[in-house]
Amino acid sequence: MHDREPVIDPHHHLWDLQNNKYPWLQERPLKLRLEGNIEPIAKDYLLKDYLEDIRNQNVVKSVHVQTGWDPADPVGETRWLQAVADQDGYPHGIVARATLDAPDVEQVLEAHLRYKNVRGIRHMINWHPDPVKTYVDRPDLVNASAWRRGFALLHQFGLSFDLQLYPAQMADAAALAHANPETLIILNHAGMPVDRDEEGIRLWERGIRQLAGAPNVVVKISGLGTVDWNWTVESIRPFVLRTIEAFGISRCMFASNFPIDKLFSDFDTLYGSFQEITASFSIDERRKLFHDNAARYYRL
Repeated sequence: MHDREPVIDPHHHLWDLQNNKYPWLQERPLKLRLEGNIEPIAKDYLLKDYLEDIRNQNVVKSVHVQTGWDPADPVGETRWLQAVADQDGYPHGIVARATLDAPDVEQVLEAHLRYKNVRGIRHMINWHPDPVKTYVDRPDLVNASAWRRGFALLHQFGLSFDLQLYPAQMADAAALAHANPETLIILNHAGMPVDRDEEGIRLWERGIRQLAGAPNVVVKISGLGTVDWNWTVESIRPFVLRTIEAFGISRCMFASNFPIDKLFSDFDTLYGSFQEITASFSIDERRKLFHDNAARYYRL
């Protein structure tokens, strides 16, 4: 039995490279990415591996976020994950992939919703001048009319949106949030402060405040290792605390981003750091950050 407070991990991944197609993990040579050398994680990461990583933490529920499955078959990942959940319980929520500006986006959303654990959609829109860090071919995808039409469908289908982008794109995303107040937007990875010079940090701080100004935006504090490979408690502390300051306790949640962030630490070190940074918070505040907010926003 665990004597630790219960945790919900609202952002992790699983992959079965033996039976499913994940181009970014299977192509050789592996491409250089934002995360650096991904060779250590370019192997199966199944539920049993995740459960082993979390064994010392009281993770009672989890949310799986889409993870680069074959783009020609986006619903295949959801079908597989629902089968895993039906058998083993985890993951309790699924954030599926849909290309919001694709002509068939409505049909894809309908197909995802045949699976009971689906809660939201992610279409990563990160754009950066450095091609190694870019996920899309334009910086302003959220302003494209076709993309906006796809986004508007999310409210119709009762789905939230996981927003993954870089700070330079936050002003446009804040405008999107204000224009669609009925759609819950969940900012991934504390807004990914990728450029660590003074100007880059200011851009991130301004963008976080802009997004926090939209009441339908909440945030996952996670993935900080992807932009700080040799992170320490002290190096991530200001990003954690400034995010909480901007959004407030009730709109933030801690998440692991495993196994991607396994490149930079083990699960206990990561969650121990979150616990250390929030040691002065009240029990109620910590319970919201580690458990209750994730349950609320992902409807678990």
